[in-house]
Amino acid sequence: MDEPASGLDARAAAIVMRAVKNVSDTGRTVVCTIHQPIIEIFEAFDELMLMKRGGELIYARPLGHHSCEMIQYFQAISGVPKIKDNYNPSTWMLEVTSTSVETQLGVDFAQLYRDSSMYKDKDELVRRLSIPPLGRNNLNFPTRYPQKFREQFKACLWKQCLSYWRTPSYNLVRIVFITVSCIAFGVLYWQQGNINRINDQQGLFTILGCMYGTTLFAGINNCQSVMPFVSIEHSVVYRERFAGMYSPWAYSFAQGMHGKQQSFFGSCIPCFVRYYSTSSTLE
Repeated sequence: MDEPASGLDARAAAIVMRAVKNVSDTGRTVVCTIHQPIIEIFEAFDELMLMKRGGELIYARPLGHHSCEMIQYFQAISGVPKIKDNYNPSTWMLEVTSTSVETQLGVDFAQLYRDSSMYKDKDELVRRLSIPPLGRNNLNFPTRYPQKFREQFKACLWKQCLSYWRTPSYNLVRIVFITVSCIAFGVLYWQQGNINRINDQQGLFTILGCMYGTTLFAGINNCQSVMPFVSIEHSVVYRERFAGMYSPWAYSFAQGMHGKQQSFFGSCIPCFVRYYSTSSTLE
């Protein structure tokens, strides 16, 4: 679970973590990422994996009663200040393992962890559990992804349709800009597309310039308006793709299919506005 208590007040966070604790008490393993929690939430965890900046592991073992094991481990390091009475262990832990304290003490907490018996015990446990018992084979999955390509494509297309069409700021800006630009070009090239006025090469170039200008303006606006949403979505896509939820091809085809839908609906406004303004005839 990714920050289950993020954005919640103390009471709501306690309720959520109590529910998570009830799930873990049934024998299931629950992994949570959390940043500087309150003491009640922090001490609800059984084990802690602490990483410093850069993703290097500096602690991985049970917390102990009232975080006693974690406190004893860091206080055993020379120069680390002792924790004050009634102080939040998670806050103290983050303070004494910060980059500034690490530089001040001249130590590398990641290297200290790798040299500790804690790391050696974990490494031995991982090595032992990686070897299958006698008479059993290694885990093997017939396919890389849990669903077939068709189901991956449908899931990606459904998600993208919901995320884009339920974003008024993106759709309204795009529709308003296309409408205003089409009206402006329609007024500028009023009746220039009338068949009675296209008598020479210049008349043909005029109406072609109108079509090119409107298309260019709409394309630039679509690119500028869609980029913020694509950049936000990419962070989610990378996480889901590396988790094995779907293949890059399924996401690419779904993105292309959804782009065709947007292009179709986005072209309806220029067709009606520009066509009737440039080809109308005043009787």
